[in-house]
Amino acid sequence: MPTNEILLNTELEDCLPLVQKGKVRDIYSITHDELLFVTTDRVSAFDVSLANGIPNKGLVLTLLTAYWTRILTAEIPALRTHFRTLVLPTEIPPSLHSRYRGRSMKVCSLQPFKIEAIVRGYLTREAWDSYQANGTVCGIPIQSGLREGDAFPHGPIYTPSTKADVGEHDEDISEEKAAEIVGLNYANRIKDLSISIFNVASAHARERGLILVDSKFEFGLNTATHEVVLADEILTPESSRFWKKEERRVGESTPGLDKQFLRDWLSENGLAGVENVTLPEDVVKKTGSMYEEAFEKLVGKNLAQTVESLNFKHRAHHENHEHPPGFIRCLLFDELETSINRDKDDLRELKGLIMQRRMKTGAEYEGWRKELGGLTGKINGALAELNF
Repeated sequence: MPTNEILLNTELEDCLPLVQKGKVRDIYSITHDELLFVTTDRVSAFDVSLANGIPNKGLVLTLLTAYWTRILTAEIPALRTHFRTLVLPTEIPPSLHSRYRGRSMKVCSLQPFKIEAIVRGYLTREAWDSYQANGTVCGIPIQSGLREGDAFPHGPIYTPSTKADVGEHDEDISEEKAAEIVGLNYANRIKDLSISIFNVASAHARERGLILVDSKFEFGLNTATHEVVLADEILTPESSRFWKKEERRVGESTPGLDKQFLRDWLSENGLAGVENVTLPEDVVKKTGSMYEEAFEKLVGKNLAQTVESLNFKHRAHHENHEHPPGFIRCLLFDELETSINRDKDDLRELKGLIMQRRMKTGAEYEGWRKELGGLTGKINGALAELNF
């Protein structure tokens, strides 16, 4: 179950090599091509770290990322993500599982692209300020006569930025500059994927009473397959803005279920950009409650229920007792998850062989494709039974 304990520091160096300590996430190496992302409850805003954290924030961000991975890859078959599993690596002893389960995910290692992909659906906040000043958003001309809170008339717009090192500031850049940084083909692919992801997520959120206002995505390159892969957190209250549909205001600022409340508090108190600010308890509680409300609306069950499902799956695997009715479904899920990831790798390899004309026909490829389709159907059925 979620607790009020705040995890500010991970202590897994005796289990795995620490690769990077970020503002929010600590990254450990598992193998040469697999990493462990551990999301703490640390808070950063305006590119600086704050002194205290938000209880359960790491759980919300990690479990939402896992949830969105399943939604997006089902709707966008060509999308690849770095997410592999929520199952902790064997190097972490059982005594630490309760501390790190649900806030840790195994991911494939990628070469990160040094840009951030930002998609905006509505004219608000810094986009509104820029539009008022010069009729543009990140250098893109926008038609006149719009009000704060209006949707962009021709659909979401793509506004990339630099991906600054820790302690430095991201800067808005043009699509041309993004192409200079990562290469034209990769830049185009990142843009196309970002807009597709945003559109799928927007429709999903709207069905659940939320409006996806804007979001930031990060991508990396799989150097073995040369594929562009979605990385890091996905569509969380930290990387995105969400409005409740019934609270949307046109012509004025709309409150959201995201990090904006915390940013506003810092700005209003003259603390934006100040290191090691200690947030008052009421700000901590309200921020945490908004994160968890966004989680519940998107996922369809609350954080406590989701964590208990995760704990149950763990117990079913590790405790030696007569298994409750859900055990087989939980076991099937893990087996299928591993199997389908393996077959996706095989499928990509076979596609490569076909492209290189190293196979006389596509018969073998078709056999793998059909098998993968069958596995996909099974795992979707397992997911439906598990209701997550």
